[in-house]
Amino acid sequence: MSRAVTIIRTGVANTASLAAAFTRLGVASTITEDRAAIDEAELLVLPGVGSFGAGIATLDRLNLRGALNERAGSDRPLLAVCLGMQLLAECSDETPGVRGLGIVPGSAHRFPSEVTVPQMGWNEIEAPADARFLRSGCAYFANSYRLTEAPAGWRVATAHYAGPFIAAMERGATLACQFHPELSGRWGLRLLARWAGVEPAQNQSSPEGAASSC
Repeated sequence: MSRAVTIIRTGVANTASLAAAFTRLGVASTITEDRAAIDEAELLVLPGVGSFGAGIATLDRLNLRGALNERAGSDRPLLAVCLGMQLLAECSDETPGVRGLGIVPGSAHRFPSEVTVPQMGWNEIEAPADARFLRSGCAYFANSYRLTEAPAGWRVATAHYAGPFIAAMERGATLACQFHPELSGRWGLRLLARWAGVEPAQNQSSPEGAASSC
């Protein structure tokens, strides 16, 4: 039976590239704000490109705090990408006083001024050997903020930019990526395939990281 992914229309995300990546994997995608469709989603994606405050405002307008917390707590497949990963946290330096989803303890902090902000481009990540979805390799980042403290109960992959930070983390069927897997070549597609539970097409089955610039 073919699988299907539902992508939340947050209004601050480039959802087209995510949908295109899943199409390449043979996974049908729907981009929606409909609460019933989000609640019933087989595979759910929380994307994000933009500001923390705008992202949370959209989730609150759609009344999705409870639904997202319930999904993460009940081990139903959830993928959070870039800003989407930061929205899982309690708060962010980007929008002081705005409460995040609180699925992950801690706050997203801005990179220091000693490096170019935002971080744009490829960076190497190191994943734990016992991870379900994550593998070490090279991924494409576009971020000014990041999480730095590994939450208890999560398997965490790290990268370095002005020091170590959390590149991705997973717990059960929840996968959160600070990088953009949909823009990370064959390595990223294979990560999406593992999360979605599908086999990548033959032309996408080359070794991990083969399409990166690290």
